[in-house]
Amino acid sequence: MGNYLNPASTKFQMSLRSDIYVDKSELIEVINQMIGKEQRYVCVSRPRRFGKSMAANMLAAYYGCGEDTSALFKKLKINRCSSYLEHLNQHDVLLLNMQEFLSRTKSVKDMLARVEHFLILELRNQYPDVLLLDEADLIQVMKDISVSQKRTFIILIDEWDCLFREYKNDVEAHKEYLDFLRVWLKDQAYVGLAYMTGILPIKKYGTHSALNMFSEYSMVNLGKLVPYFGFTEEEVQRLCMDYDMSFEETQSWYDGYQFKHPNGELISIYSPQSVVESLLNHSFQNYWNQTETYEALRMYIQMNMDGLKDAVVTMLAGGRVRINTGKFSNDMTTFSGKDDVLTLLVHLGYLTYDMNSSMAAIPNREVRQEYRNSIEDLGWDGVMRSLNDSQKLLQALWNLDAKAVAKGIEKTHQEVSILQYNDENALSYTINLAFYAAREYYNVFRELPSGRGFADICLIPRKLYSDKPAVVIELKWDKSAVGAIAQIKERQYVNTLSEYCGNILLVGVNYDRKKKTHTCVIENAEI
Repeated sequence: MGNYLNPASTKFQMSLRSDIYVDKSELIEVINQMIGKEQRYVCVSRPRRFGKSMAANMLAAYYGCGEDTSALFKKLKINRCSSYLEHLNQHDVLLLNMQEFLSRTKSVKDMLARVEHFLILELRNQYPDVLLLDEADLIQVMKDISVSQKRTFIILIDEWDCLFREYKNDVEAHKEYLDFLRVWLKDQAYVGLAYMTGILPIKKYGTHSALNMFSEYSMVNLGKLVPYFGFTEEEVQRLCMDYDMSFEETQSWYDGYQFKHPNGELISIYSPQSVVESLLNHSFQNYWNQTETYEALRMYIQMNMDGLKDAVVTMLAGGRVRINTGKFSNDMTTFSGKDDVLTLLVHLGYLTYDMNSSMAAIPNREVRQEYRNSIEDLGWDGVMRSLNDSQKLLQALWNLDAKAVAKGIEKTHQEVSILQYNDENALSYTINLAFYAAREYYNVFRELPSGRGFADICLIPRKLYSDKPAVVIELKWDKSAVGAIAQIKERQYVNTLSEYCGNILLVGVNYDRKKKTHTCVIENAEI
C-alpha cells in the first residue's frame, strides 16, 4: 500500500464509524458496469459537503488490491449485488486529491510535476521488476506496468476542479492542467476507469472540451447516479425517526433538490451534511454557511447582468426562472449573461434545476437564508425592507387586520421594481414576497388544486406550528376582494385542507389598476 497507489482504507473506515452513516455502496454496482468500456470515464460534480470525497474513498477501498477489505463491505448493500466479488480488491488504484497537491505548490507546473514524481515513485516501488522504458515519464511507466502485469488502473481524482476555483483567471494554467489530464487519460489502454469528482463540470473552451471522453453527472443532470448524490427522502425519514426529529421540519430546511432518474422516478435529494448536523445537534438551523460563506453568493448575485437581480427577487418570492445552462463555460469567471451566473449557482447548490422545464428555484429554507444574508449589504433596500417587514405583515394577517395587510402588500409592490404588475402572476409574486416570513411556519403552495379549481396561494402550517391558522388566498385583478372571498367559498377551496383541523383564514386581495391600490378582506373559517 502507498499514499496514492492502493492507499489504506483508513478514511473509509472512519466514515463507517461515523455517528451517522448512510449506505451508498450501491454506487459501486453502477460504476462496475463502466469498467473496461468506452464509458469508463466518469466526472461527478456536486456542491461541497455532498459526499464526493466519501464516495471516492469508498471506491478506493473496494477496488484497491493493497488489502482485503471484504469485512468492510459484508454488511453493506453492495454485498448483495451481482458484480460484488468480480471487482473486490482486484485492481491497482490511484487515488489523488488535487487540492492537496495544489496547496503544496506555487504553480500548476509545480503541481503537475509533483503529481508525476510521487506516482512514478510509488509505481516503481510496487513493481521493481518491470522493465520501464522511461522511468521519468508517468504515461510510459503506466503503459509498461499495464502490459507487463496484464492489468489496468482505476484512477480516482478528487477535487479535480480545485485549480479552476483557486486560479480563476489564469487561462494558461487551466489549459496546461486540462492538457495534462487529456494526455494522461484519454484513449490510454491502461485506464480501466477514470472517476473524477469536483464542484464544477469539466471546463469548456468555446463549445468544446479537452476531456470530451468523460460522461458528466452534475446538479444539472445526475442521470443514473441520482440516488447516490445526497440523502434521499426515504433515508432522511428513517434518520428522523431514529433521532426523534421532525421530518416535516427537516424537509422544509434541507430538501428542495429534485431530479428525475432515467427510470422516470422523481427523486428528492437532501443536503447530507446539513441533515447530519441538524440530527446530531438536535437543532434546525443554517449549516450551509459552514461550507460556503455568504460572501461567495453575494459576489455573484451583485453582477446584475440583464435582469439577474430581478431573477433573484422572483425566486425569493417563491417563483422559478427559466435558464439556459448549455452555454456555461464551467468556470467561475466567464459570464456572458445572467444564465451563466445562475447556472454556476446551480452547481454550487444555491439553486435547484429542473432539466425538463429548464427552470431554476431556491431549494429550501436554509439556502434561502443565505440569499437574505447576501443581499443585505448590496443596496437592495426595497427588497430588504419588504423582507424585514414581512413578519409584521404576517402578524397583521393573524390579527385579521385587513387594512394593514393591504397597506403592507402595496408597500412591497412600490418598493420592489420587478413587482410592477402586468398580470395576476405578478400580483402573486408580490404577495409571496410580502409574506416571506410565512415560510418559517408554513408550507406555501401556489395554485393548489382544490374543490372546483385552483386556490391561488395556500399556507398550511407545519405540525410544529399547529397553533397558527391555515390561510387560503385568492387574488383578483380589477374586481373586488369581496368577490375573491365569494369565489373561495363557491369553489370550495378549503376542501384542499380536509386533513387539516383548525382555524382557517380566507383572504381576498384585489388590485385596482386605475387607482393603483390594493384592497383586502379577511374572514375566519374553521374545519
